[in-house]
Amino acid sequence: MVKPHHKPLAAYRVLSYVCIGLLFLAALFSLLVGLSLSIIKPIYILRVFSTRTGQPVSSVATELRFGVWGVCASSSLRQPTFFSNFGQCFGPQIGYAIPQSIISLSGVSPEIINVVLQSLYVVLVLHLVAAGMSFLTLISSLFLASHTLSILALVLSIATALVSTVVFAIDLAVVLVAKDNISRLGTTLHFSAEWGNGPWLGLSAAILTWLAVIALSARACYCFGVRQHDKF
Repeated sequence: MVKPHHKPLAAYRVLSYVCIGLLFLAALFSLLVGLSLSIIKPIYILRVFSTRTGQPVSSVATELRFGVWGVCASSSLRQPTFFSNFGQCFGPQIGYAIPQSIISLSGVSPEIINVVLQSLYVVLVLHLVAAGMSFLTLISSLFLASHTLSILALVLSIATALVSTVVFAIDLAVVLVAKDNISRLGTTLHFSAEWGNGPWLGLSAAILTWLAVIALSARACYCFGVRQHDKF
């Protein structure tokens, strides 16, 4: 027979619902980045684009968008929008290498492309790990009536928050290293790099998970207004 305090949502229901909402969004954001371009094409880590002006409109690739599963090359003739016109895409593939045909069309230095690709495989693994850990923590937050299980939920949430923070730091490093390498090559390259939406989704996931840590800490230590015998 299942003990009453081991049943889901047996107590601290408001706190559980808050944690469920925070962790569900965190898991969703981490999963979206983990399945980014070229699986979910509107979501990408980094954009490298031509800064040349006065060039005729053509089908030659002037922009590369990097995700953790692939890359898309687009031209000034067909600029990508949020939902369409992503150009020629390569992938999905784990630990992908960009075909030489795309590199030659875009004119981007192979050295810069290698800098980006070296970190993307780690990003892929950790984003999906963070999403899975968020779901596990979400499930454990249903059982806050048990003090033991609430401690377990807190430990899982802290581990998830740390992983999410590391993932965002890697996303940050990928973009900053690429931008730094491009700037050091000077004006002869005529390319620049900017943030994709993926790193900001990763940052949101980390913030939401840390908020869940605070909420679960309140239950574990009976602080921030949470009482030992709350049954709501």
